[in-house]
Amino acid sequence: MARDDRTAVVLAGGRSTRFEGGDKLLADLAGEPLVRRTVMRLAPVVGTVVVNCRADQRDPLAAALDGLDVSFAVDPEPDTGPMAGIRTGLRAAPTAFAVVVAGDMPFVDPGLVEHLFDRIGGHDAAVPRIDGWFQTTQAAYRAGRMADACDRALARGDSKILAPLEELDWTVIEEATLRGHGWLDSFENVNTRTELAAAAERLHGP
Repeated sequence: MARDDRTAVVLAGGRSTRFEGGDKLLADLAGEPLVRRTVMRLAPVVGTVVVNCRADQRDPLAAALDGLDVSFAVDPEPDTGPMAGIRTGLRAAPTAFAVVVAGDMPFVDPGLVEHLFDRIGGHDAAVPRIDGWFQTTQAAYRAGRMADACDRALARGDSKILAPLEELDWTVIEEATLRGHGWLDSFENVNTRTELAAAAERLHGP
């Protein structure tokens, strides 16, 4: 799959409830806004980056991402959960396939993103699994089919993040594969000031 046939959907619509002092995605992480670091990791391996957010976030996020080629998919109804954000972001994807990544994952591995697109093949999704947990916010999807499945799940009041996948054909990237390629760090996210400080220390190095 060529780079221009891939989209990255970055989920940025959360409320940062565990993060003291504003939107964590705008917080400084080693000299750059957290969300900018996530987008910069994704941009080299996709043709389009779509940022999903609430309406009130759009301008601050645009400022944080100034100079980067991104578009925005604003939630029609805010605070309806990550599945709704995935659906809104995938609807805005101009390509048949998209990787969805939470905006607070500044160590997302471009090599893993490439692998997800390679693995999806004829499936509707390629989803990593770590410690028995499916990592749906760092996974690749056939955009239209996943968005449709999200719509159906939301319409029946099923907000479980795995609900749309139950009706799709999806493949799993197991932990052994992730570990073998050194990709486990790709899933590290930032929810608190303490985790932000730890991420900054990693980026600064010893």
